[in-house]
Amino acid sequence: MRVLFTVPPLAGHVNPTVAVGAELAARGHQVAWTGPAGALARLLPAHARILPAGEEAGGGYAALHDRWRDLRGVGALRFLWEEALVPLARAMVPGVTDAVRGFAPDLMVADQQALAGPVIARRLGIPWATSASTSAELTRPFADFPKVGEWVDEQISGFLAECGTDKADGTAGGKGADGTGWDPRFSERLVLVFSTPELIGTQDDFPPHYAFVGPAFGTRPHPPGFPWQRLDPERRRVLVSLGTLNQEAGGRFYGAVLGAAERLADEVQLVLVAPAALVGAVPGNVLLLERVPQLELLPHLDAVVCHGGHNTVCEALAYGLPLVVAPIRDDQPIVARQVVGAGAGVRVRFGRTRTEELRDALTAVLDDAGPRRAARRIQASFAAAGGACAAADRLEKLL
Repeated sequence: MRVLFTVPPLAGHVNPTVAVGAELAARGHQVAWTGPAGALARLLPAHARILPAGEEAGGGYAALHDRWRDLRGVGALRFLWEEALVPLARAMVPGVTDAVRGFAPDLMVADQQALAGPVIARRLGIPWATSASTSAELTRPFADFPKVGEWVDEQISGFLAECGTDKADGTAGGKGADGTGWDPRFSERLVLVFSTPELIGTQDDFPPHYAFVGPAFGTRPHPPGFPWQRLDPERRRVLVSLGTLNQEAGGRFYGAVLGAAERLADEVQLVLVAPAALVGAVPGNVLLLERVPQLELLPHLDAVVCHGGHNTVCEALAYGLPLVVAPIRDDQPIVARQVVGAGAGVRVRFGRTRTEELRDALTAVLDDAGPRRAARRIQASFAAAGGACAAADRLEKLL
């Protein structure tokens, strides 16, 4: 089987496909990725086959980030669709078309936010599955804001119309959120969800082609070194990370982190992942690094403080670690709500968190048995779901 992954140039969306691709390759299948080649080369293993698509749009993500990082709420959502996802989809169409014609895949796996993949799969008659790298869109995120949901549908419909297809045409592709038409975010043959119902917490009944496989962890390229000898065996250890895209927005939050660290100096060591220039001097119980090998570090920790990114949340829970989540934008408030609803963590306010609030949140997840017990329950559900092996099993059954 020849499998083509279509992905945006974002680590959290690429990482699950690395693990699934490796599992498929180990079974004798041929795999390739298509998307902005420059970014994908930094996110994929050195041996990965990359077929370029949308390089001009993907290369502009750094400039977009400068405008995006201070947006919140509906403003951030509008920017995501108008300035990032739709332009990226539009730019990727020619490259994805060439990739399909050159690689001749038997099956395509398209990330939810790489809309060009399903459009070309449908146009050229290639079966396709969805890679749902975040579960936020599965939980009816706009149920309380129907006008926002309608606006998102309009953005998708406009892009499909540009490509000569009609969202109302339900003859192929995935069904829309209302059960009619087709939606390039959701295949009607297979949706790989890299989470489990134990975390998502939804009461919805999903159809059988929604496969909850849990997180899939693959090899990360060039993991940074880490001063393992500086981990303090006498203190409980907590990772604090806002992800690679949000660090520059964290100046005020980092101040609260350092204040909480000082108040917990006798009990807790923080591993803070942030630019040193934004943080300044740190207390003795804070290990400040610009990058860490996160997957390798997690087994040595007792808790995680993060922005609610789906990747980091699932990685922490896969190791049974409770969380303090400070969501910023996009799907992060929804993921944070899932964490709190599952009992596996505490939510704090990113923009207005004070030292005392963060200290109390850390104390809660470290001292109370409930969050750790819930985190371990989700950990067990992840292990039972099967990860990359289960995803590969489902993909093999499509053909």
